[in-house]
Amino acid sequence: MKRVAYYGGSFDPVHRGHLTTAHAVLEQFELDEFVFIPAFHAPHKVRVKPTSAYDRYAMLCLITQNETRMSVSKMEIEMPEKPYSVETLTRIKTEHRGDEIFFIIGSDSWMEITTWREWENVLTMSNHIVVSRPGYKICVSHVTDQIRERIIDRRKSVTGISQNQNLKNKSNIFLTDLVNLDISSSEIRAKIRKSDGSWSEDVPAEVAIYVKKYQIYK
Repeated sequence: MKRVAYYGGSFDPVHRGHLTTAHAVLEQFELDEFVFIPAFHAPHKVRVKPTSAYDRYAMLCLITQNETRMSVSKMEIEMPEKPYSVETLTRIKTEHRGDEIFFIIGSDSWMEITTWREWENVLTMSNHIVVSRPGYKICVSHVTDQIRERIIDRRKSVTGISQNQNLKNKSNIFLTDLVNLDISSSEIRAKIRKSDGSWSEDVPAEVAIYVKKYQIYK
């Protein structure tokens, strides 16, 4: 049985926080594989028009080409008619029968989880890892009692949530604060449009070269 994590998101663009998260999760959860899944378009962000999925996929490939345990999946950009997480997780479970799956989301997505299609079902289909950002508080009041019973708090400073150590359930929800980098893709895009060169410090070098060469956010 392998332990495999999938990290879905827009990655528009992928930045150092995403890559640092991948490294930290690989180590803390003793994973065999870590897979990025660039979304064709996040269905719960209907007012945000993303950059071409193929550019976002290319940037992820660039930063993972020398990472032996990391890869990038095309499963969502090749199936734009079904961009919901419930379909994605169904396909992942079919491809990984017998393996232990971890689905990673950011704290912002966790706070919006009740807007996802079949969100309660999504949270029972695999383990979930909720990664917080500095300055962003993770709450649990918006989910049901049944879901709260499966939350395991692994943050360094636990506030108001008891640490549940029952790991027998294969659909636990882990709260973590592994990464202390407050980097936002939207802020990076805004800096580029304002010709603020400091944005290149927030992304891997390969991504900075790609963005500049192909004028992605101009």
